[in-house]
Amino acid sequence: MSRRYVSQLAHNDQVKQVFLASEKQLRPNRNGNLYLQVQLSDRSGSIATRLWNASEGDYRAFENGDYVLVEGSTQLFQGAMQMIATNIRKARPDEVHEEDFMMLQTAEVDKMAARLTEILRGIKTPDLAALCEAYLMDETFMEKFSRAPAGMKNHHAYHGGLLEHVLSLCELVLVISPKYPQLDGDKLLVGAFLHDSAKVDELAYEREITYTDAGQMLGHMVLAITTLDDKIRAAERLTGDPFPAHLAMEIKHMIISHHGQYEFGSSKLPMTLEAIALHQLDNLDAKLAAFTQLIKDCPTIESNWTQYFPNLDRKLWKGVRDGSAQQ
Repeated sequence: MSRRYVSQLAHNDQVKQVFLASEKQLRPNRNGNLYLQVQLSDRSGSIATRLWNASEGDYRAFENGDYVLVEGSTQLFQGAMQMIATNIRKARPDEVHEEDFMMLQTAEVDKMAARLTEILRGIKTPDLAALCEAYLMDETFMEKFSRAPAGMKNHHAYHGGLLEHVLSLCELVLVISPKYPQLDGDKLLVGAFLHDSAKVDELAYEREITYTDAGQMLGHMVLAITTLDDKIRAAERLTGDPFPAHLAMEIKHMIISHHGQYEFGSSKLPMTLEAIALHQLDNLDAKLAAFTQLIKDCPTIESNWTQYFPNLDRKLWKGVRDGSAQQ
């Protein structure tokens, strides 16, 4: 039987296939009996799963980040699809097809990395060009940058997601900066490139996506500033000239203000035109990616609307299904 991805599963489907496991918990129900709760995912999305009458042995049979072979059935519960498993075990290597878990294939990632390099090497401002070159010459950094996700869950939360997100922003900058001559397009490109650059160290992403210790304690904005100082010194070695202090300050400001609000993690509100533009473009790309994924993952296939999302205080319109729009 060919694989059915998470996004293809419907109510009452019988399932026996491999998934990536994360967020496992062994919990008691109201009667004190244990059940195993785990998120199962593939390249299309994830599904909450429960194994009733579980034991410590079931819990220890696999780790977060392992591929597991799961038998069970799906059900629609409170507007969301879930799976009730009857058996979960760690999958054998011959049962795993890595391509089933890669949102972006290697050729796609390579193409995006080449395009990002082309854009950055088109920067005309000498100091900014040297700074970008210092990053591009760091093979370890660029390899991690090409594999890292852009987040844990909210948007681009998959291998290669950071590269996809950053490239989207850079392409947007190329479109909008000529429309707003008061913007420094080169400076905005560097901000787009570096704003989330420390996600490479904030997150661990060999299989499941988790925070590193440094990510938990410092966060990607602080980590990005530290790396930026190192790369500024590398840029100075490339040019033989000191890097302008005001330019370093403005780039750092874009990084620490790109979330736009204190409550969203910014230590400063955007105060330059480029920082304001970066925040708005970043928010646009992240929101569209997140909302698109919510629509894609919606289990109510027959409806023109998604389920209600309490955190968004709305449903989302998916478009007319089978020509059956209500007037």
